[in-house]
Amino acid sequence: MPTGLTLLLGGARSGKSALAVALGRSWEGPVTLVATARLRDDDDLALRVARHQAERPANWTTVETARDVIGALRDAPSDTLVIVDCITLWVAAAFDQPDELTIEADALTLARVAASRSAPTVLISNEVGLGVHPSSEVGRRYRDTLGRVNATLAAHAQRTLLLVAGRALRLDDPWSLLT
Repeated sequence: MPTGLTLLLGGARSGKSALAVALGRSWEGPVTLVATARLRDDDDLALRVARHQAERPANWTTVETARDVIGALRDAPSDTLVIVDCITLWVAAAFDQPDELTIEADALTLARVAASRSAPTVLISNEVGLGVHPSSEVGRRYRDTLGRVNATLAAHAQRTLLLVAGRALRLDDPWSLLT
């Protein structure tokens, strides 16, 4: 498992979490999973969380936080691989901020903290910009904000992969491909 920040992007059921678990299993040191889901009354999400929990080794540490992902990364021991599942829900939880600029500033801090860790960090996020145009204003604001957050994280990542049907495409900086 290479050090630095790895960003895994993709749609629902694309293989992001499965790959993150496989990366964690390949790490010889301790693993911490930062879970950002708030279950509340969402039965479908509760089933997804239960399935993900069953896939993870029992000796992994789990930190549940909908909002303080940056603090969880800072608190993780330096020899620990950290997997954050997922940025999509972190942005949703932060959407009660006064404006999207606060969320984007937090994403920049998250990117810098994740990229500077001595052990690997794996961030998982959904790519929601490929789907149907949201019919509501808040849906469009969320899609656009998450897109900008993902771009910020990708700009600081050593590796960014787009997962589709369990397969990955490496995403390169477009400027590096033009020179």
